[in-house]
Amino acid sequence: MGIHEQQGPDEQQGPDDRRGLHERYGLTRLINARGPFTPAGVSRSEERIGRAVAEALSGFLVMEELHELADRTLARVTGAEAGTVVHCTSSAITLSVAAAMTGESAERIAALPDTDGLPARVVLPAGHAVDYGHPLVQDIRLAGATPVLSGSDAACSLEELEKDLAHPGTACLVLVSSRLTRGARFPLAEAVAAAHRRGVPAVVDGAAQDFRVGELLDTGADLVLVSGQKYLGGPTAGLVLGRAEAVRAVRAQGRGIGRAMKASKESIVGTLAALEARQELDVSAWARRQADKVARFAARAAELPGLAAHPVPDPTGLPFPRAALRVDAVRTGLDAAALADALRAGDPRIWLYTDRQDDGELALELVPLTDDEVDVVLSRMADVLAEGSGVARDRAGQPR
Repeated sequence: MGIHEQQGPDEQQGPDDRRGLHERYGLTRLINARGPFTPAGVSRSEERIGRAVAEALSGFLVMEELHELADRTLARVTGAEAGTVVHCTSSAITLSVAAAMTGESAERIAALPDTDGLPARVVLPAGHAVDYGHPLVQDIRLAGATPVLSGSDAACSLEELEKDLAHPGTACLVLVSSRLTRGARFPLAEAVAAAHRRGVPAVVDGAAQDFRVGELLDTGADLVLVSGQKYLGGPTAGLVLGRAEAVRAVRAQGRGIGRAMKASKESIVGTLAALEARQELDVSAWARRQADKVARFAARAAELPGLAAHPVPDPTGLPFPRAALRVDAVRTGLDAAALADALRAGDPRIWLYTDRQDDGELALELVPLTDDEVDVVLSRMADVLAEGSGVARDRAGQPR
C-alpha cells in the first residue's frame, strides 16, 4: 500500500501539518544504538545542516561552481592535496577504481565498463573484501575491473600482497579501514608503500572514519574515501580525498559511468554545512562527553539483574567508547540473542550491535542518542530482563 493510500482525505498532509514523519506516514519508530547503520538511516544531522539542504533544494545553482567550492573546502579542511564530492562512499570506490584505469582520458572514460586494453586487476587483501550490505568487490566490478583477493581471510602477508601487485595489468590496490575487516591486521601504510614500489596507486576505503581522515591520508594513499553522512552528519555523500591528479581523474568520470553516481546540489551544500560544523567542534570536549554518557549508561545497566556492563574502546580507533553488555542467561532466563530480539520487537524498536551475541555479548553506540532515548533503552532492558527472570524462576519452581 502506498503512502497516499494509507491516508484518508482528511488525513493527508496540509500546510499546517505538524505531525512527525513516523506518525504522518505510519513509519516504524526506531532508536538506533548500533552506529551509523545504513538500514537505520545512517545518522542524524544538525538543524543548520537541514536548513542548508532545504535552501539548496529551493533554488538553482551553477553546479560546476558548487563542485569547485566543495573541492577547495575539502582540501582546506582535511589537509588533503585535493578533494571532491560524489554520490556516496560506495560509488566513490567504483569511481576511484575507474579513475585508476582511465586517468583523465575521455576515450577511456567513455568506454567503461569495457576495459579492453586497460589495466583492470584490482588487488585487495582477502579479509578486506567486506560486505556492508552488498559485497565491496561488486563496487570494483561495476567499473569493469576484476578483484584479485590476496592471502586468505585469516591473514595476508606483505609478501603475498606484493606478489599480486607485481602482476601485469594491475590498476590499483584497495584497502579497507573498518570494523568489518577480517583476519590479522597489518599497517595500511606498509601496504600502500608496497603498492607504490610497484608503481600501483592505492585507495583506502574508510567510510565511517572521518574522525581519522588525517591518519588515513598519512598512510600515503593516493585516494582516501570517507562518508559525508556517517559521523560527519551530512546528507548522503562520498568524500574523495588525496592526490590532485587522482582526484581529477575521479571527477572526470562524471563524463562516463560517474554520471549515474553524481552528487546533487543539496548533498554538496549539506556537506559544506557539515564541514563547517566539524571545524567548529571541539573534538576533545565532544569525546569526553561521549565517554561520560557511556560511563553513566554502563553504571545504570550494571544495576540490572543478570547484566554486566562496561565501556569498551571503538574497535576502529574512533574517539569514543561503546557500552558492552554481558547477559547471564542462567539468572535472566534469556540469552544475549533473545534480549536483542526482544528490544528489536518493541515500540520503539531498539537496534544494537549483535556481532558477538552468540558469545553472550551485546554492544551499544550511544553517540546519536538523546538522554531521553538512553532512558528508554534502559527501561526497556529492565522490563525484558524482569520478564525473563520471572520465566526462569517459574522453570526452577521458585516463588516469584
